[in-house]
Amino acid sequence: MPLYHDDDQTMLAETASQFMREEGAIAKQLRHWRDRDCKDGFGHDLWKQMAEMGFTGMLVSEEDGGLGMGQVEANIVLEEIGRNLTPSPFLTSSVLAATALKHADNSARERWLPGLVSGDHVYSVAIDEGAKHRPERIAMKAEKSGNGFRLSGTKDFVLHGASADMLIVAARTSGSDTDKDGVTLFAVPKDASGLDHEAVRLVDSSMATHTRFDGVELDGDAVIGEVDGGREILDVMLRAGRVGAAAEGVGVASGAMDMTVDYLKQRKQFGRLIGEFQGLQHRAAHLYSEVEIARAVTIKAAQLHDGGSEKADLMASVAKAKVARAAGLAVREGVQMHGGIGMTDEYDIGFYMKRDRALQEFLGDQYYHANRVAELSGY
Repeated sequence: MPLYHDDDQTMLAETASQFMREEGAIAKQLRHWRDRDCKDGFGHDLWKQMAEMGFTGMLVSEEDGGLGMGQVEANIVLEEIGRNLTPSPFLTSSVLAATALKHADNSARERWLPGLVSGDHVYSVAIDEGAKHRPERIAMKAEKSGNGFRLSGTKDFVLHGASADMLIVAARTSGSDTDKDGVTLFAVPKDASGLDHEAVRLVDSSMATHTRFDGVELDGDAVIGEVDGGREILDVMLRAGRVGAAAEGVGVASGAMDMTVDYLKQRKQFGRLIGEFQGLQHRAAHLYSEVEIARAVTIKAAQLHDGGSEKADLMASVAKAKVARAAGLAVREGVQMHGGIGMTDEYDIGFYMKRDRALQEFLGDQYYHANRVAELSGY
């Protein structure tokens, strides 16, 4: 498949670009909620507007009230979210949670999907149990209790955890902490007794939680998929999230690069525009090529994910690792080429660096995914 968008996808990109540029701009959203120390870190009014545009239900099937689109289309929205640093729960709700709920039974889909499509609800996922992304180890226990389960343990850095109306939680129902099998996914409502959140503000001003499950009682309907058979669903959900995070990273890199190039065309030193200096031109050209390579590999990863290819996992990690390197280069070059003013809060370039740092860690940093590429390639 070609590594560019078809006509329908191009129209979607134009629509998403205009919407995020006008409604999701840094001054209107990120700075606004940061300066007010917002407990959610994002605006619910914007989330409702995204629902009205159809964005929130992009990955929800038409039978369940969504648009029935794929990861390629979701990535188009995510790239514009990254380009404008728009704070929203799109990645956790409309990508990660929506992907997991595809595997839920009818009653669970009827309970949770309408609120997602309408923008009335926000969802999140609780997977990691430490400072780093290590989904291979699931230690939190889910023990049989009557007709349901009792969850006990802690999940760390649950993005939008305190704001979420429901958490999709990976817990162990059998086996040891590092066993591949024996993992089950649960849909845990926010009002579940024994659920406690410790909120933390991340470097990019988004909100996450350390979430404790102290004997949280759930009925059997909370199970997504099969008991002990959640690993396959978890892997698909994480792959969608990683490809989506890569797309948002491409947007962060593109936004930082565009801002930097504009600055090179305006700033003068020694009576000349600094963009006329060959050394800076070479650096800008190198950055452009790196960002375009990152965009191409991310489109490929999304296409393979949508097609169910056996190489989809490999390409998802290739994309996550490559985008981390490209976006890291973009924000570093951006701050440096802006000079001293790039270190001030007055200029937006610093926000791109902060978002890049948080996004790189989400669902695995470049070292985790570089190692994963090696393992999946037989090394």
